[in-house]
Amino acid sequence: MPGAASVAVGFYVGTGSRDEPDELAGASHFLEHLLFKGTEARGARALAEAVDAVGGDLNAYTAHEHTAFHIRLPAEELDLGLDVLSEVVWGPALRPVDVESERAVILEELAMEEDTPDDRVLTLLAEALFPAHPLGREVLGTRDSIVGLGRDGVVAFHRRWYRPANVVVAAAGALDHAAVVEGVRARLGGAEGGEVPVRSAPSRPARPRALVRRRAEQAHVALGVRGLAREDEDRFALAVANQILGGGTASRLFQSVREERGLAYAVHSWVEAHVDTGALVAYAGTAVEHLAEVLALLEDGLRGLAEAVTDDEVRVAAGYLAGSTVLALEDPGSRMARIGEALLVTGSVPPVEEALAGFRSVTPGDVARVARRVLAERPPTVAVLAPGRALRGLARVA
Repeated sequence: MPGAASVAVGFYVGTGSRDEPDELAGASHFLEHLLFKGTEARGARALAEAVDAVGGDLNAYTAHEHTAFHIRLPAEELDLGLDVLSEVVWGPALRPVDVESERAVILEELAMEEDTPDDRVLTLLAEALFPAHPLGREVLGTRDSIVGLGRDGVVAFHRRWYRPANVVVAAAGALDHAAVVEGVRARLGGAEGGEVPVRSAPSRPARPRALVRRRAEQAHVALGVRGLAREDEDRFALAVANQILGGGTASRLFQSVREERGLAYAVHSWVEAHVDTGALVAYAGTAVEHLAEVLALLEDGLRGLAEAVTDDEVRVAAGYLAGSTVLALEDPGSRMARIGEALLVTGSVPPVEEALAGFRSVTPGDVARVARRVLAERPPTVAVLAPGRALRGLARVA
């Protein structure tokens, strides 16, 4: 991106929370925290000061199928970015004292998630959609697994998965490709080889309901069905279907639940896609007395996709998806993420024109067909977190 003034660099590790055995649940997220606590070359404060001194931004996140460490800084500071990320990924200190201090931080993060009802209801939904499978487990792990995770386990997890064969380095901005390649090669520090995870798709059927009684000002409801794998041929049709359902302010759910009836402030839907499965999810937070009505609207919205959508709905939804894809190309961080995740999953980076053509080729018939496909197996799974009086009539409280 020769007109940019910055560079974004990311190290994408092809291991996430679904690749952890139960006893190591949360290990990927634990490592995400620990790798910023200091390296063999410098401590946590020195890392932070080096990045702050040039106005940079260093961050990370953990997903179900990968963990990413990324930095954005002025273009002339590319070498600093490669230094920092290489130290963090290849040479973390992983000191016992840091393991213990960060354990306490993650336990606080778990407590915060437990106390955040709109997060908690989505965890309940995932557990019901993918029972007894790591995709149904909170990325943070569980309180028991974090308490029981020792330094030796963390070090072994890092040594196994944080190897070049399981890492993609992506960069975008005002940079030279050959210079980045050479810069990464020079900083490998002898690291070589490695393995990639072998994954098993969910085998158990989804549970129909997950209801939890909780004192709260609102009732929180999430509705979901298993969706499509990331590279499924119907992925563009499902993206358009989701946009029509609850992907924006012109969507059916936003208009019916919020604009027309005033039943919720937050109401939206989204698609999750993994290498072998996925999910289509809708969420709303509403007053306790409106729970049944909002749940019915979410269910009607999902079923309605399989019955009829209009040419105008498809035009608006596909136009939004194509336009937002183009706008993201102006941001080095977005471009970095796009190529990093694509290379990690498929080994190649599809042309942007392929995605644009995919969105624009979707027809109303495609939307109805993909909706019928994801709804074919069984009714949607419902998760509700609400005061007890709101749950009466839904099902026995779990």
